[in-house]
Amino acid sequence: MHVTSLPGPYGIGDLGPQAMQWLQTLSSTGTRWWQVLPLGPTGYGDSPYQSYSSFAGNPNLISPDLLYEDGLIDKDHLEKKPEFPNERVDFAQVIDWKRGLFQVAFMRLSVLPDLRKEFEAFRHQEHTWLDDFSLFMTIKSQEEQRPWIQWPASLRDREPGAILEAVRHYASTEGYFAFQQFLFFRQWERLRELMRAANIGIIGDLPIYCAQDSADVWCRRELFDLDEQGQPISVAGVPPDMFAVTGQRWGNPLYRWEQHKQDGYAWWQARLEAVLRMVDVVRLDHFRGFVNYYAVPASEPTAMNGTWVEGPGVEFLATLKSRMGSLPLIAEDLGGEAHPPVIELRERFDLPGMKILQFAFDEDLNHRFLPENYPENCVAYTGTHDNDTSIGWFENAPEGERQFCLDYLQSDGKELAWELLRALWASRADLTVAPLQDFLELGSEARMNYPGQPLGNWGWRVESGALAPEMIDRVAQLNKLAGRAD
Repeated sequence: MHVTSLPGPYGIGDLGPQAMQWLQTLSSTGTRWWQVLPLGPTGYGDSPYQSYSSFAGNPNLISPDLLYEDGLIDKDHLEKKPEFPNERVDFAQVIDWKRGLFQVAFMRLSVLPDLRKEFEAFRHQEHTWLDDFSLFMTIKSQEEQRPWIQWPASLRDREPGAILEAVRHYASTEGYFAFQQFLFFRQWERLRELMRAANIGIIGDLPIYCAQDSADVWCRRELFDLDEQGQPISVAGVPPDMFAVTGQRWGNPLYRWEQHKQDGYAWWQARLEAVLRMVDVVRLDHFRGFVNYYAVPASEPTAMNGTWVEGPGVEFLATLKSRMGSLPLIAEDLGGEAHPPVIELRERFDLPGMKILQFAFDEDLNHRFLPENYPENCVAYTGTHDNDTSIGWFENAPEGERQFCLDYLQSDGKELAWELLRALWASRADLTVAPLQDFLELGSEARMNYPGQPLGNWGWRVESGALAPEMIDRVAQLNKLAGRAD
């Protein structure tokens, strides 16, 4: 469950009291891990996988209640909130309202000397990425949110004189965006302390690619496959598959891996270390892309006509491991679990792969996702954010898959979600994970994402009161009986 899906009064899940209550709920059930989506600031389509930065946090997750506790806003600001919908996030409404809160909080900072001292220390400590990100967001705000490739050429191309002038002229605005990052990381670290005390680890997520309109690409154009104007030459995606008949054209610029190799993959090391400062383990998205990746000419409207290109593979992971000492990663290998080089790379570095129970009943996949076929070194899911809920999947599955599922579970289908959960929890997989929607037995209305659909995703939220005591007790019993309770 992503943080945005937490219940609460402010239109979106955040890092405040509801998150703290969620940790108590997890702890009471013996659950050891909470998995979230990428935590960066969201851009196009409000997608966590289209972030303005690989290093920054999402200001939308900042808790208004904690701002009030810090004296940065008044009670009136909370009481005069808009009438937010409860069942889904209205991102535009949330962003507009929280922008006003942040502006008030930034002005209040001048009369809170202790907090201001903390902020200045944060800016100094994080300057290697924070300065660039804050300037990027500042110029975007001055350029009416246009992507950086549409900025005046001097700013687009980061000409030194233009950058110095922007830093001088917009110093206050840059400070405002840096302050949002200070608030996010301050609140996140407070939540992390509670996780440690409750013995709950957090699994984060690192997209393999960066968004084109990001501080990452704007600042390090030499690392990406771009032309002289900053336009992508080729973009990322995947060919047609079970999710999308024309493939998925993600649109992210591809890497110039030779350039990364020349400096020892230093940028990737910094990127991975940044996310590992926030979480305990990282789900490395689209692991197959490090073996070979699908390159789509930027001029193509779909992903039908791409080509496979060799990735950095063994050398990349070996370099990172030698520099970092360990690789606390989960390999999202679902696009390559039957591709021998992907399996070889994953096993060479002893990384757990992923198994999806919903796939087990598809005869075209040779039932290799059945629980009895799982190795111990894997993370097994009923489904992920890219899948339908278990109930939604079953209702929409072909008749043959539905019947095989019922026969396999020896089920009449009345408690299908929980029967799938029990089958998964009884497997040999070292770690089992399921979306909260499956514990709540929700249908397709609660789906988080439709791959290939760029807009209208990521909005599902838990309704207040949905985490009823009987459901929590049931999760605790499931963990206990499967020998998975803490």
